[in-house]
Amino acid sequence: MKSKAYFLPWDRRGELTPFLKKAGIFEHIKAKNFTAVKIHFGEEGNEGYIKPEYVKQVVKIAREKTAFPFLVDCSTLYGGQRSDAYHHLLIANKHGFNIDNCGCPVMIADGLRGISESAVEVNLKNCKAVLLGKDIALADNYIFLNHFKGHEISGFGGALKNIGMGCGSKAGKYEMHNDSKPEINIEKCIGCGICAKWCNQKALEVKDGKIAMDIGKCAGCGQCIVNCPNEVFELAWSSGSESVQEKIVEYAAGVLKGKKSSSVNFLNHISKFCDCFAFNKNEPLMDDVGIVAGIDPVAVDAASYDLVNKAYGKDFFKQLYPDIDPTIQLKYAEEIGLGSRDYELINY
Repeated sequence: MKSKAYFLPWDRRGELTPFLKKAGIFEHIKAKNFTAVKIHFGEEGNEGYIKPEYVKQVVKIAREKTAFPFLVDCSTLYGGQRSDAYHHLLIANKHGFNIDNCGCPVMIADGLRGISESAVEVNLKNCKAVLLGKDIALADNYIFLNHFKGHEISGFGGALKNIGMGCGSKAGKYEMHNDSKPEINIEKCIGCGICAKWCNQKALEVKDGKIAMDIGKCAGCGQCIVNCPNEVFELAWSSGSESVQEKIVEYAAGVLKGKKSSSVNFLNHISKFCDCFAFNKNEPLMDDVGIVAGIDPVAVDAASYDLVNKAYGKDFFKQLYPDIDPTIQLKYAEEIGLGSRDYELINY
């Protein structure tokens, strides 16, 4: 049987509440459930994150079911605003994610320094166990609110990316990233040191006017690639992306193990890079498409991928990253039983 993916065009986003009820994303939520609403709060200067006005509608319905919803994310590997809970909560509040605007508390699941974690056994190809933010692992069930866009390591980021990478603790994120080490074109380096400021692993420093890397310290998070003004860094995609995508999916399997969830992808402000990046790295590259929702994260991502490409007129993500096959995550997620790429698109 095909999985169901529900679609609401962006110009009808004012009908979000009845659309989400039609898509059945609240059916798994019961009274007194601690329901984690997993979302990305956006980095400083970022404009692509899902806006609080939409989040509030999701929280309202969960509260109507007398559940206990809370907004949640985990810390980042890189040294931006979201690398610890203190500053992460400050940027979340600045972007409007708070009780007044959204109707529920905001939590950082892996604690003050990103080391509050729970190990969940998965026994899969790359990971025997996955390391999740403890408060995510303790939740009764989930609603994943995902901004669908390009991604510099996985080709695109949607539900699977938000579930897997987004719910990992710092150590978990390190495990997922560590096969994707950047290469350096030293001739392009002007010694500005911007990349080193964003490297939370302290793997980069300027020596004799040029950047130097301690590859043993590198976590492969990709921040140097995106923040360098001169394109000094690049990843060997052929060896890194496939492994990272598989690990993301295995982490998603750990999050979903024994738990029920639903996923909502927002196909708007579709940029080349994820919402960890800001300024000129976060410009939308095509018109807004719509919202896709359902209980199968694989089907929701597959439908989103197809809808974006249809709206763009060709494979949008291959245009961004010719050397990455972003469907690896979909194929592998289907292979290990997280859902189906065979979906029925139901237009609202």
